[in-house]
Amino acid sequence: MEYHSMKELFAVADVEKCSPGIIACRVEAEESGKSYEEIWSRMKYTIPIFRESIQKGLSDTQKSASGLVGGDANRLFTGHMRFLSPVCQRAASYAIATAEANAKMYRIVACPTAGSCGILPAVLSAVAEETNASMYDITCALFTAGAIGRVIAEKASIAGAVGGCQAECGAACGMAAAASVDLLKGSTKQMGNAFALALKNILGLVCDPVGGLVEVPCVKRNAFHAVHALLAVEMAMNGIESVIPPDEVIEAMGDVGRRLPVELKETSRAGLAVTKTGRKIHDEIMKKSAMVK
Repeated sequence: MEYHSMKELFAVADVEKCSPGIIACRVEAEESGKSYEEIWSRMKYTIPIFRESIQKGLSDTQKSASGLVGGDANRLFTGHMRFLSPVCQRAASYAIATAEANAKMYRIVACPTAGSCGILPAVLSAVAEETNASMYDITCALFTAGAIGRVIAEKASIAGAVGGCQAECGAACGMAAAASVDLLKGSTKQMGNAFALALKNILGLVCDPVGGLVEVPCVKRNAFHAVHALLAVEMAMNGIESVIPPDEVIEAMGDVGRRLPVELKETSRAGLAVTKTGRKIHDEIMKKSAMVK
C-alpha cells in the first residue's frame, strides 16, 4: 500500500471507509517494519508534548535569550477579545505559546518544522477541547496531517530554505485545516477543500527571519495562520469548495517556491530582516554572540 498524492490517499481511505490517518499509520508500519500498534503509540505520544509546550509557553512570560519574544501568548490568552471567538482565541494563543516555547528551547514537535511548530498543535488542541475529542480521534487526525505533510514534502517542500515560509507555515496551516476536518468527522472531500483553501491563500509567503532567528516574524505568524486554518475548516464544512484541487495547489506551491529568489528563502537577506530595525537587531545579536564566545 502506498500513496503519492492526496487524491490517492483519500481514494484508499474512502474504499476502506476509514480516516486517512488509519491508512497513513498502516503505510508507516509497512515501510518501517514496525507494528501498527507501535507506530500508533509513537504518534499518540506527541499529544502530551503538544500540551506541555502550550502550557510552558502560556506560563513562562519571560523573554527569550534574544529578547525578541516572550509573554505574548499569555497576553492574548488572558486578554479581552472583541471579535475572535473563544476557539480562535485559544488557537491563536496556543500557537504563540508553542512557538515561544521553541524560542526558549523547551521541547516541541516540529510539525512540519520548528518555525511552524505552533499551528497544528494549536488548532487541533483548540478544536479537540471544543468537541471533547478522544485521544484516539486526535491521534488519527495527527496521522492525517502527517500523511498530507508527506505528500507536500515529496511534491514540493516543507523547508523555508527551499520554498519560503509558504512551505512551512503554509504547509502547517493546510495540514491543520485538513486534520481538523478529520477530527470533526468530515469527508475526505471536505478535508481536501479545507487544505486547498488554507494553502492557496498563503502562496508566495516569504521566509525573512530577523537576525536569522525563528522568532520575528515567525512566532506571531503561527497565530495568524492558526486562525486562518480554522476559517478554512468553517468554509469546507459549510460546503465551500476550492476551485483548484489540493494536489494542484501543492504543485503550485512548489513552482512558486522554485521561482522565489534566494534572498526570500530563510537567508535573512531581504524582507523584514533588512529593514532598519531588522538590521539593528541583527547587529545586536551578533554583538551578544561575540561576547559569549
